[in-house]
Amino acid sequence: MKSILPLLAAPLCVLAACNAQPTTEVVNDNPDPMATQLANAAPVELPPAIRADKTMRCADGSVIGVVFFQGDKQVNVRVPNTAQPQRLTTAEAGQPYTAEGGWKLAGSDSAVTVTTDAGKSLTCHT
Repeated sequence: MKSILPLLAAPLCVLAACNAQPTTEVVNDNPDPMATQLANAAPVELPPAIRADKTMRCADGSVIGVVFFQGDKQVNVRVPNTAQPQRLTTAEAGQPYTAEGGWKLAGSDSAVTVTTDAGKSLTCHT
């Protein structure tokens, strides 16, 4: 019986040590230097989500790319479809999209008429 008591005491001591509370306390003495600026900053508006990304064939045989965004107030046009996108916007959904330089796009995600900055007009469809 005397030899069993030390065998039972050792695991109990190990388990008792597991229940100890940490003695280290973390204190942050360095306030955020931009906290005031961030608190007073204007809310950030996220860009609209993509509604449709279309590749369209035009009447002259060329191919363009058009990305339509949620809210129907912005599109990105690539003429030809490998070019850098040109962002066109409108103030009211359903109206033609325009951009500086003479860009204009009218239509839907199945058929559009695009006027480029060079004045070239393209009628295109999916």
